[in-house]
Amino acid sequence: MELSLAWRLFKRELSQGQLLLIILAITLAVLSVTGLASVSERLQMAINGQASKFIAADRIIDSPAKIDPQILQVADELGVARVGSMQFNSMVYAGDAFQLVTVRAVEQGYPLKGDIELSTGKAQGLPELGHIWFETRLGGLLGYPELIELGNAKFDLSKEIIRLPDAGFNPFASSPVVLMRIEDVAKTQVIQPGSRVTYRYQFTGDVGQLTAFEARVKPLLNTSQRWVDVQSGDSPIAGAVKRAERFLLLASLLGIALACAAIGIAAQRYCQRHYDVVAMLKTFGASAKQIRVLFGTHLLLVTAVGVLLGLLGGFVLDRGITAFLPVEIAAYTPPVSRPIMLGIATGFVSAFMFSAYPLMRLLAIPPLRVLQRQLEGLQLGMWLHLILSLGAMALLGYLYSQSLALTLTVVAAVLLLGTLLSVLGFFMIRLGHSVGMKTTNPLQLALAGLRRRAKQNAVQLVGFSSALVLLLTILALRQDLLLEWQKQLPENSPNYFLVNIAPEETQTISDFLAPHLKESPIIYPVVRGRLTEINGEELISNAQKQEGKEGRVGIARELNLTYRVSLPPNNEILEGSFNKDTYDVSVESGVAERLGLSIGDSLTYTIDNQPLTVKVTSIRAVHWETLQPNFFMIFTQEALAPFAYTSMSSFHLADSQRGLILDLIKQFPTVSIIDVGAMVSQLRQIIDQVSLSLSLVLVLVLLASALVMIAQTEAGMATRQRELAVLRTFGASGWLLRAATGLEFALLGTIAGILAVIVAEFTLYLLKTQVFELNVYMHWPWWGIAPLCGGLIVALLGIWRCRQLLNKSCGELLKAH
Repeated sequence: MELSLAWRLFKRELSQGQLLLIILAITLAVLSVTGLASVSERLQMAINGQASKFIAADRIIDSPAKIDPQILQVADELGVARVGSMQFNSMVYAGDAFQLVTVRAVEQGYPLKGDIELSTGKAQGLPELGHIWFETRLGGLLGYPELIELGNAKFDLSKEIIRLPDAGFNPFASSPVVLMRIEDVAKTQVIQPGSRVTYRYQFTGDVGQLTAFEARVKPLLNTSQRWVDVQSGDSPIAGAVKRAERFLLLASLLGIALACAAIGIAAQRYCQRHYDVVAMLKTFGASAKQIRVLFGTHLLLVTAVGVLLGLLGGFVLDRGITAFLPVEIAAYTPPVSRPIMLGIATGFVSAFMFSAYPLMRLLAIPPLRVLQRQLEGLQLGMWLHLILSLGAMALLGYLYSQSLALTLTVVAAVLLLGTLLSVLGFFMIRLGHSVGMKTTNPLQLALAGLRRRAKQNAVQLVGFSSALVLLLTILALRQDLLLEWQKQLPENSPNYFLVNIAPEETQTISDFLAPHLKESPIIYPVVRGRLTEINGEELISNAQKQEGKEGRVGIARELNLTYRVSLPPNNEILEGSFNKDTYDVSVESGVAERLGLSIGDSLTYTIDNQPLTVKVTSIRAVHWETLQPNFFMIFTQEALAPFAYTSMSSFHLADSQRGLILDLIKQFPTVSIIDVGAMVSQLRQIIDQVSLSLSLVLVLVLLASALVMIAQTEAGMATRQRELAVLRTFGASGWLLRAATGLEFALLGTIAGILAVIVAEFTLYLLKTQVFELNVYMHWPWWGIAPLCGGLIVALLGIWRCRQLLNKSCGELLKAH
């Protein structure tokens, strides 16, 4: 019987439009989450797919020895494409000339992603057997011979390499690269027992294949083997990809929070509308169990319809957005299962968790309400509603993002907004106890309406403020991320690096370049040294630690050290002061954290077999994403004066000046020149793609916020209709009511704007310090713009929604009521 009654009630209210608000809210929640999840995952796949071209694969395993064949077998079983390569250093000879090179010996199929760019265009395949492809600078150093000797074999020096897709960015790797077939390595007889060789295995596949491959293979790797992907830090775009993914996750998380707020508001309105129905059912003898089954089934049907419409809307939204995306992004097809499951979970969890408190109040309505309509039954504690609502939001947020920091930030923002609204609502209620229907002027009538409907307005402020907080947060983060990337790659970013500059050539090279550059290049001296002690304690390697040796783990390799009189560009002092005394050293913050260093610690280095002890006087933040020379340790000139050094520099040349590089090679044959122009161009393409992604997400959030605001203005229409009928009865003019209504909504929007700025600044502080690692600053223009725009937008929405009520006569309003 209860099920039948629930079905009839559902059909009647659906046909009468009474369920429109809550179905719209649930639909909006599911549509926002499903649509944003689909678009976000497509954009994430596209960003990662484009960025993976920097490593010529999706995943890489680097190893000092050949890896276990079982790993390659796993790749074959899962259908993951793979290709292997070897990398080692060796000397090549051409007549009397010789040069140290980095040999890349690759298997057929390389590269799995990206292209080899030759001087003649994109490569089709690999070098033929007996042939070697070479970097431009090797040709200049050897005089472009036809044949070169590598070990015991001779090779044709056939094609000139402009760029390899996985060349990476390491200005300290000064050896020119040559590319050959792996089958040719044996005849060179260069690789002997004890030779230093890096074996690289590159893999590519779809998301499911790579996830399964990673789960099965990672436990098989030993400590000397390295798992690499586009976010491992080896890729120059790693930082941009990580931040973009966090932004997309945050946008979806805020979308979930916004949708949950809409459902909570709609559920409150739904239950209030059924107070009289419950009172009548109890009067006619319905039991508590029957009423629970009736409204539980009713809510389930409403949720199911909302979820279904939301899934359809999310699919349409994804298709519509995809149609406007560039071809290279639209080509990626994300799995549909996760957005669908997330949409269904969001719909049902949020509907029931956010409806639990209003539903309990609904079920507690006494039968006496039939006679005394002011009765609302038991006043259950709001703490229960808060716990259920925050629990649901946190659960959905964490399930989606798998990020505790992002989830807690959103929950903290919601708590702050709720606290501010509670304080504001308390004062509005206190001020509204003795307020009547004053009609002296529009402003007075608007203020009276605000105070009289204090509880309802506090609820409406939830929707308006949430939407504005979301917009401000997303807009600010998008702008900050774009500015950060533009700083990393300005128009005149260095596209050439010079390394191995001898001390006697420093001034000559500077004079040679000066007439052709807008700014004189900064030349950095480079000294190789090993950190051996911290505060007198000898350092050991990870391998020694695993063997049981006691000691403090350090950095098991030589470092590139430099000296500077002033702080380099793209560096920021976090603690202390920069190199004032002779034996001061400035340490990069990441290394300081890894080694547990603090201001005042003593560091001992071994340089040219001589000890050097210095004191840490500053810790720096370094922007590694910039294509600039950066160093872990910076000393004073006096401290490094006794040691031999070479220098390096970087500069920007326009395409029309490329001929200068050939002159530079001829005049300074011992200086190594690294061309990163193609890499800079590719970085800019990816950042442009990321920028487009952020813009699309901002548009989606803007649309979702607008829908929530429209749904929110719907919530108070019934009460407003009754008041308009009374005011019309007492002779209020249409002009007065229209002006008062507009002013009331404008005041609501202004208050929502002020609250939104406070919460957005708080949220941005948490996000920038805990998640995105961006500079924190106040957005002072917001304090004027947000209240103004909030008042204008909400006023226009309110007048648009109330236009039919305001145009009705007194008789029509009373009849409708």
